[in-house]
Amino acid sequence: MTAAALQSVVRRNHRRQQWLWLLAAMTLAIFVLSLLLGRYPAPGLLDWSRLGEDELALRLVINLRLPRLITALLLGMTLSAAGMVFQLLFSNPLVEPGFLGVSQGAAFGAAAAIVFLGGAAVVTQVAAVGFALAGLGFSYLLARRLRYGGWVLRLLLAGIAVSALFSAGVGLLKYLADPLTQLPEITFWLLGSLASITWGKLLGVVAPVSISLLVLWFFRWRLNVLALNEETAFSLGAAPGRERLLLIVAAVLPTALLISISGIVGWVGLIVPNFTRRIFAADTRFGLPATMLIGGIFVMLCDDLARTLLPGEIPLGILTSFFGALAFLGLMMLQPSRPKS
Repeated sequence: MTAAALQSVVRRNHRRQQWLWLLAAMTLAIFVLSLLLGRYPAPGLLDWSRLGEDELALRLVINLRLPRLITALLLGMTLSAAGMVFQLLFSNPLVEPGFLGVSQGAAFGAAAAIVFLGGAAVVTQVAAVGFALAGLGFSYLLARRLRYGGWVLRLLLAGIAVSALFSAGVGLLKYLADPLTQLPEITFWLLGSLASITWGKLLGVVAPVSISLLVLWFFRWRLNVLALNEETAFSLGAAPGRERLLLIVAAVLPTALLISISGIVGWVGLIVPNFTRRIFAADTRFGLPATMLIGGIFVMLCDDLARTLLPGEIPLGILTSFFGALAFLGLMMLQPSRPKS
């Protein structure tokens, strides 16, 4: 590499580091402002000095807004990071964290708990996590039985099939559900919301989610290598099978845990990695941390709108899908056209 090329790489990496620091500062600022944003005692930002005078406002911030915002931040970081991992490992920019049967498996487990087990919060959460992980297991076992294409393609096709089966199961459970009590609860869970988040729910998932995110963080250097084909990755010193499996589990586990307490929140893991690649290209050393930060910002802002835009709360999944779809259309329309040969 020439001196000029080396200097160009150093400057590019320096700009990317500056972007990361800017995103980190934005994340912290939005988190603090979101703590003060709400409809009590009046719509808008709560005066910080009021927290020392108004005990109700202090309890509202600490017991309701703080765990909810931490969950929103973790949810955005997890879905975005998992989306980038899947898109790189499966060489497909249109896959998202739940496509291996995870999201639909969680939805089926939650719906089954609501219809047959009374719908208690803990039971619904455990069932959602169990069936989300079962969806991953079924996809893996089915992929081993398929005889079409390579391993990555087989796993992708198996995930599509398992998701479709669970989706059909959710449809059947909605048909069997009591239309006055159980069906609205299933529908609201499928739309996604952080309205019911408490410190108890957050503390139940924060440790494994944090550990999984750390694993993805430390392996961000390997993602560029693992995105290559088997022979090339092996020749560069990677163990493609084991390392890809580790990253998939590290991406799926926190996704399943957070979906179990938030419901289905779509488009985050699909659109944020695609947006991040426009800024950081394919270098996951900077791209993965940036994806986590942008995803956290996106979900926190959507949740702010969900709880403040109207007197009644808007389901979070509606807003993430709406803004995610708009962003996706914008990215597609801004895609540079290739010259004709």
